[in-house]
Amino acid sequence: MIPSLIAAISAALLTLPAQAQFAKPEDAIHYRKASMNVLATHFFRLATMVNGRVPYDAKVAVANADIVMKMSKLPWPAFGAGTDKGETRTRPSVWTQPAKFKDLSDKMVTQVAALDAAAKTGDLDKLKVAFRATAGTCQSCHDVFRNN
Repeated sequence: MIPSLIAAISAALLTLPAQAQFAKPEDAIHYRKASMNVLATHFFRLATMVNGRVPYDAKVAVANADIVMKMSKLPWPAFGAGTDKGETRTRPSVWTQPAKFKDLSDKMVTQVAALDAAAKTGDLDKLKVAFRATAGTCQSCHDVFRNN
C-alpha cells in the first residue's frame, strides 16, 4: 500500500505543470496509462470488497478510495494534441468529440468524489451503491472513447 501511496502523491505533485512536462506525445501517453493503471488497481481493490471476494475493511476501503480520488484527476491533461497515435487504446472520438469527453471525464471525477465520501462513512452498503455508480461512469466513457 505504501508504494501506491507514494506513487499517488508523486503523480499529484507532477500534475500541476503536466502539459509542460510532455516533451513528446509518447510521454503523455505513458503518463495517462500509468495514472489510469494506478487508479484501476485501487478501484479493483474496492471491487473485491464490494463483491465479497475479500472481507470488508473500512480502513482499507478509505485508503483505496482516497487514492482513486486523487488519481481520477490526473490523466486528463495527457490527452493533448498528437497523443492519438502510438501505443494507445484511445479512440479518435476523444479528439473529435472533446466536449463529450470532457463531460464524461468530469462526471467520473465527480462520482469518484462521492465514492470517496461513501467509503469514509464506514457503511458497506453505501460504498456498494457509490462503487456501482462510479463503475457506470467509467464504463460510459470507455464505451465511447476506449478500444478494449
